[in-house]
Amino acid sequence: MINGQTHYEDDSLALHTDLYQINMAETYWAEGISERKAVFELFFRKLPFEGGYAIFAGLQRMIEYIEQFHFSESDLAYLRDELGYGDDYLAYLRTLRFNGTIKSMREGELVFANEPIVRVEAALAEAQLIETALLNIVNYQTLIATKAARIRSAVGDAPLLEFGSRRAHEMDAALWGARAAIIGGCDATSNVRCGKRFGAKVSGTHAHAMVQAMQDEYEAFRSYAGRQKKMRRPCVFLIDTYDTLKSGIVNAIRVVQELEIGNLFEGVRLDSGDMAYLSKEVRKLLDNAGFPQTKIYASNDLDEYTVMSLKAQGAAIDAWGIGTKLITAYDQPALGAVYKLVAIEDENGNMADTIKISGNPEKVTTPGMKKLYRIINQVNRRSEGDYIALEDENPAGEKRLKMFHPVYTYISKFVTNFEARELHADIFAGGKLVYDMPQLSSIQAYAKQNLELLWDEYKRNQNPEQYPVDLSQNCWDNKMNMIQRIKQKVEGSAE
Repeated sequence: MINGQTHYEDDSLALHTDLYQINMAETYWAEGISERKAVFELFFRKLPFEGGYAIFAGLQRMIEYIEQFHFSESDLAYLRDELGYGDDYLAYLRTLRFNGTIKSMREGELVFANEPIVRVEAALAEAQLIETALLNIVNYQTLIATKAARIRSAVGDAPLLEFGSRRAHEMDAALWGARAAIIGGCDATSNVRCGKRFGAKVSGTHAHAMVQAMQDEYEAFRSYAGRQKKMRRPCVFLIDTYDTLKSGIVNAIRVVQELEIGNLFEGVRLDSGDMAYLSKEVRKLLDNAGFPQTKIYASNDLDEYTVMSLKAQGAAIDAWGIGTKLITAYDQPALGAVYKLVAIEDENGNMADTIKISGNPEKVTTPGMKKLYRIINQVNRRSEGDYIALEDENPAGEKRLKMFHPVYTYISKFVTNFEARELHADIFAGGKLVYDMPQLSSIQAYAKQNLELLWDEYKRNQNPEQYPVDLSQNCWDNKMNMIQRIKQKVEGSAE
């Protein structure tokens, strides 16, 4: 016990779940159906930020969680002593491991609403118990990767740096959010642990505190630059501690000239004030002093909208540091992904499709085991849309593929000369990891390649066109038939 908090040497992430998952698993176990094969899909219903696409992230964290999934002795003791679960059920949980199959999009894949990002096939209790953690991971990391991609599109080819660790929602969010931001297009992060763990490039300058601590801006810059010179590291000065134009930039240039480190004078950073005006004035001073190569960095609660506005005003900003509004997904704090049962083994060992219907059409699920394809035009190498088919269908074998809107079915087209690229990769098979996780730089490059498949109309940050996510005819028919059967059953039982 430390300061009133109990520390467990064998703490695990199995209890990082909602209580109702443990209750449902207990019910499955008590009814003798916990080992029946079940298929769940993870997806979201609406694209974040009112955008035209999202970038999937979270797979590495999912893999780490699944590989370590088990109930520790202290977990079981807590469930018994504090929550009243019986020893027989806890004995079942003690030996429980994930032995199922997981198919998932690769990180960096483009993802759209209502298409399965992850498919879990496992014993019913196993698949149920991992729901909360998978949603927790995918909801956050996909949101951050998407936000980073939107900011990247506003920034263009300029350096883009993730500076959000201090504003993230705790330490795990800072680490994994920084990684997701790199996937979405950031060049580097200020989070040093992200560099150590994932090989991300790290970047940083100094804070106002260094200038305040030394109580003299010139002396602070000179001391900092002296160390940078000695270690042959680039210098970036934060120049807005007192007065950007009368003091900060003047002292930075003076120190660089005195120490003769023009070759290390990478940049100056603005963190307050009118960025458009200040950046243009600082640019003039740097150029007049003979440092046209020195970059002007900007930070200060920026996002894609502020960046677009500053660029429209001709701001002389060369590099962008994005913190709070990236790492917290400031304008949309939740993705809203869900995890739904689409098929389950019956008492005879046959798989039966399941559906959730609702008065809200967007909440009606699509039943059955399915595969997801991206239909790519072979002539222009642009995506025609995504295509959800039943497990036994193969759109790649079609010469003329009909694609139609799953709700407004009159919106349709025929596609020929296409590639049907399956978007799910095998991650776990029979509980064994079968996927080689790529390097972070490769995942980022993959995301960039995928974005090139989209027409610009889908990539607009504001008012984008809606990207097609269609069902095959068989998949659509299966869904409509199940809705009718469920309605007839409900109406029959009500009579």
